[in-house]
Amino acid sequence: MTYKIPSQFCIVIGTWQLTWYTSKFKYTVTILWINLDIKNQTISVTKQVNRVNGQLKVSQPKTPNSIRTIPIPRQAVDLLVLEHEKHPDNPYLFPSPKTGTMYGPDSFRHIHEKILEAAGIGHIRFHDLRHTFATLSLQNGVDVKTLSNTLGHYSAGFTLDTYTHATQRMRREAADTIGSVIGQAM
Repeated sequence: MTYKIPSQFCIVIGTWQLTWYTSKFKYTVTILWINLDIKNQTISVTKQVNRVNGQLKVSQPKTPNSIRTIPIPRQAVDLLVLEHEKHPDNPYLFPSPKTGTMYGPDSFRHIHEKILEAAGIGHIRFHDLRHTFATLSLQNGVDVKTLSNTLGHYSAGFTLDTYTHATQRMRREAADTIGSVIGQAM
């Protein structure tokens, strides 16, 4: 099979980055161009999509914490602008080439799997991107309150409870740091 890897790759990488920041695919596919603030490098998450009785249904996220504005890195903004140049009149960030509207969850998962296969990468669930983002954030010093807000969690405690497996290395580093401080004081 032949795939349009460059365009689809751009879509997948852009969506991976947005999924890291918006936290879930069901939010990412509903994002419109008006939700991207290029100057301030932010994305507003205001909707989600679910399949109900075989139809895609766009609605507000189920919790108020899920509705938020998230800072994103410049490279993600640049990639999104590059993708937008391919379909400047479409309101969706990632429109389906078949329908011109948002991708359905099944369609995008299928593209995701094709890209991973073409790149020689093993199976990675989309939801794993959320965990990867949280783990890398904690391991690289992002404070829990900021991460919790970015993920749309209701509390920093929930974030810690969910990602405590990711903080084992941080606890070891903290113990070593405290040991060093105590050693210097003696």
